[in-house]
Amino acid sequence: MNPAIIIAAVVIVIVLIFATVIPVGMWISAVASGVKINIFSLLGMKIRRVKPAKIVAPLIKATKAGIKVSVNELEAHYLAGGNVDDVVNALIAAERAGMELSFEKASAIDLAGRNVFEAVKMSVTPKVIETPQISAVAKDGIELLVKARVTVRTNIDQLIGGAGEATVLARVGEGIVTTVGSAEKHSEVLENPDDISKVVLEKGLDSGTAYEIISIDIADIDIGRNIGANLQSLQAEANTKIAQAKAEERRAMAVALEQEMKAEVVKAKSEVVKAEAEVPRAMAEALRSGNIGVMDYYKLQNVQADTKMKNDIGNGVTDFVDTKKDK
Repeated sequence: MNPAIIIAAVVIVIVLIFATVIPVGMWISAVASGVKINIFSLLGMKIRRVKPAKIVAPLIKATKAGIKVSVNELEAHYLAGGNVDDVVNALIAAERAGMELSFEKASAIDLAGRNVFEAVKMSVTPKVIETPQISAVAKDGIELLVKARVTVRTNIDQLIGGAGEATVLARVGEGIVTTVGSAEKHSEVLENPDDISKVVLEKGLDSGTAYEIISIDIADIDIGRNIGANLQSLQAEANTKIAQAKAEERRAMAVALEQEMKAEVVKAKSEVVKAEAEVPRAMAEALRSGNIGVMDYYKLQNVQADTKMKNDIGNGVTDFVDTKKDK
């Protein structure tokens, strides 16, 4: 076999292997774009398991935009788990908007879990956040249902460690509740809804958050329930139940007292019956002992008969005369 053919075949194989291992096409694109990158740097990325496309493409973009970043910085951010493309896009957007944003700060924001590109865009173009319907009660007891639109923009300096949208909405809601609650009448709030915006905006609700509140606009106010009347109604109902409970307690005490008195009466009657049972014995003993005579006994009988007649008349008995004649 011709040695020239063998050498040519070996060269072709080496070139194919080299092209497979090293992204030559990407290196040519980078050089053509004016990016100074060594071909062996791409080989090093392969060895470090860094996708060259994730580094070279953002590097070309940054170079075309006039942003100075190095391959080592991009590669280090990629190995740290950051989004290199978002960081470069944020740097380009900040540079176009005249904002000062360094690669270190942008990469730190990205590694903190924030979308740095969206943050820069929101800093340039403010975002409108709408609160849910907030219930607030004026001093006259009337409930107002308020909706507000909060216009915010990103505060890049406080983006790391700053509170998010939920905190801003919660603070705005608290400010609305406080402002409406301090109004003497709900009609005052309806007449001047912009007073709510002014008072809430003066409270500095964006302190410690990742946003700067530009304006708070009241979108809608509806009249809700009459909380004062409802509370009075509930209080009256509670008072009624308390009075009923006390009345029931007094009735139960009266019933118990009545039962005690009935028991005392029954006991007294029982004592009387026992005493009456002893009367005949005492009379017999008195007659035997001579303490009373026969005439005294008959007089006593007449007195008892006369007493019984009077009782019968008092009870409405009309046939006592006939009964006396029969006797």
